[in-house]
Amino acid sequence: MLVVLVGGARAGKSTIAAGLARRWDGPVVFVATAESRDDEMRSRIERHRVERPAEWLTVEEPLRLRDELVGLDDDVFAIVDCLTLWVANLLERGDSEQEIVEEAEAVARLAGGRAAPVVVVTNEVGLGIVPATQIGRAYRDLLGRVNATFVERADRAALVVAGRLLQLDRPGAVEEWVWKTS
Repeated sequence: MLVVLVGGARAGKSTIAAGLARRWDGPVVFVATAESRDDEMRSRIERHRVERPAEWLTVEEPLRLRDELVGLDDDVFAIVDCLTLWVANLLERGDSEQEIVEEAEAVARLAGGRAAPVVVVTNEVGLGIVPATQIGRAYRDLLGRVNATFVERADRAALVVAGRLLQLDRPGAVEEWVWKTS
């Protein structure tokens, strides 16, 4: 079962993901994609580690999400936090847009086929100002494609705004809307 939580920075996505995992009766693994490249990020990562229950396994994997998910037992609840940094890490490594989208499709397919939940956290970066640089626009567009790929495979998806969930309809749901004409 795949659940995708998408929203702005500090909107509460990770808190909601952790709350879902705390309700799970089995083991939990937290797959972190962040790398501690500066003091602020090291501090942020440490703060998140302390907030997680001690019995959860934390795996720091900035690039190989598929490998981490393949290796999980069927009863393990997984949180992937987050696709935003994962895509940036793959770009920094030199992966092409096509390679990243193909890998996202493979990871989403794998996550969606698991018996235990996989909750994926990601940022929505396309709602604000158009980035001034070509690389900023390319990243925004690519992350949008990756997010859409995961949401397409998801059993449930929600936009998180100020700690609140707004469930996202599936494609085709708009055809079910009824418009009354006079």
